[in-house]
Amino acid sequence: MKNIKVVAFDADDTLWVNEPFFNEAEQEFCVLLEDYLTHQSISQILFKMQIDNLPLYGYGIKGFTLSMVEAANIISKGTVNVKVIDKIVKIGKKLLTKPVELIDDVEDVLQDLQSKYKLVVATKGDLKDQHRKLHKSGLGSYFHHIEVMTDKEEIDYQKLLKRLDINADEFIMIGNSLRSDVLPVLELGGHAVHVPFHTTWLHEHIDHPIVHENFKVIKKLSEVKNILL
Repeated sequence: MKNIKVVAFDADDTLWVNEPFFNEAEQEFCVLLEDYLTHQSISQILFKMQIDNLPLYGYGIKGFTLSMVEAANIISKGTVNVKVIDKIVKIGKKLLTKPVELIDDVEDVLQDLQSKYKLVVATKGDLKDQHRKLHKSGLGSYFHHIEVMTDKEEIDYQKLLKRLDINADEFIMIGNSLRSDVLPVLELGGHAVHVPFHTTWLHEHIDHPIVHENFKVIKKLSEVKNILL
């Protein structure tokens, strides 16, 4: 930890609440189409559509909304009413106007860390929406650099490290996703801290434990100060 120069934070469900809003939207979608299938079946079809569309749409609300429209067409076997499509679009638009709810102790942590480290945001999703949330959060002034990635694979972190002009062992990533915030960073030789959130998108789950000398798990964000200060 003595080499750390840059502390990177994931945004969604690390700095502010995100996944619960998507869960609410998915439930609204299921209600719209419950005449065709069970809610569980509708959710499964929507999830598959989202995963299939990731290479084209990437992560974020706009891709989620397009996936809902496509899933509705499949679920209804091409008979979905245009009024239902309109309601689906409105579900997506409502997501884009959700308030920004900060995770507990976020600002306190950033205030304490900023005097010792360069702080950055390293997140994925829709560029415009992530910048909207950062602006509304009031946290922008704490960060030296904002990186909205199309994905969080090793190559994406390599590009980030190059832009920051640091080595992997000088970098620590803090986030709620083992798949996106932890594994790629450890593979590069960096450090990672997992802060579990009470709900996480299924795609971000992994099915094996992580044992690594550069990896730590904390219960809440404020505990990161015990690691870095």
